[in-house]
Amino acid sequence: MIPWLRHPLDPLPDTRLALPQGSDAPGLLAAGGELTPQRLAEAYSKGVFPWYSDGQPILWWSPDPRMVLFVDEFKLSRSLRKTVKRFAMDKRCEIRIDSAFRRVITACASTPRDGQAGTWIVPEMIDAYCDWHALGTVHSFETWIDGQLMGGLYGINLGRMFFGESMFSHRTDASKIATAALVCFCRSHGIDLIDCQQRTGHLASLGAREIPRSEFEALITPRIREPSITDWTYHLAMWAQLEDNNAPPQEPGP
Repeated sequence: MIPWLRHPLDPLPDTRLALPQGSDAPGLLAAGGELTPQRLAEAYSKGVFPWYSDGQPILWWSPDPRMVLFVDEFKLSRSLRKTVKRFAMDKRCEIRIDSAFRRVITACASTPRDGQAGTWIVPEMIDAYCDWHALGTVHSFETWIDGQLMGGLYGINLGRMFFGESMFSHRTDASKIATAALVCFCRSHGIDLIDCQQRTGHLASLGAREIPRSEFEALITPRIREPSITDWTYHLAMWAQLEDNNAPPQEPGP
């Protein structure tokens, strides 16, 4: 049995109470409650996130192990490096941040994925994250080509931590370009860790790896106590951050 959150002020349980590996739903922590910015802030600060489908109650998860991307471990393959360079030099192409958030999260919900039927980004969740976006906590990184939105991702910023949620692509490598832009932005703003939630082959190919939940929670605690990012302007010069993954972070240019 898992706890049911019946009251808006009911706290989330200790993550050590999440269902273990080998159970029917490993990582499931609680059910119920509401998708308010306050509840979401509590959840992410504890490494917990909502994930459920139409017809289900809100389900709260804390998987063990946890998939993360240490920014300095981002893998820029030779082919992706060439793609990024072409993109950066092409005047028809641009990276935007937060210019079309609802379109990005809606595209993440509606874009078909191999081996996946339906979506966990239900309308209630779209509205909740749009509300949280309006408060300056949730952000989208967007790949635009010829004035058309071709790919992107969205996630949450708390302190010096970015919690990735979902991505989509309507053109080859468009979501990878957005991920590379996110990595550049993070390096420029002192964010060294991106939460990826659960393992996928796509994330692993970009350098993400699994770590124990206890280690993940120990890593995010000091990071979320730092001041959150206030300037979400993307600068073309940030692409230089990808040339040397061992280079120290640089302040964004004017």
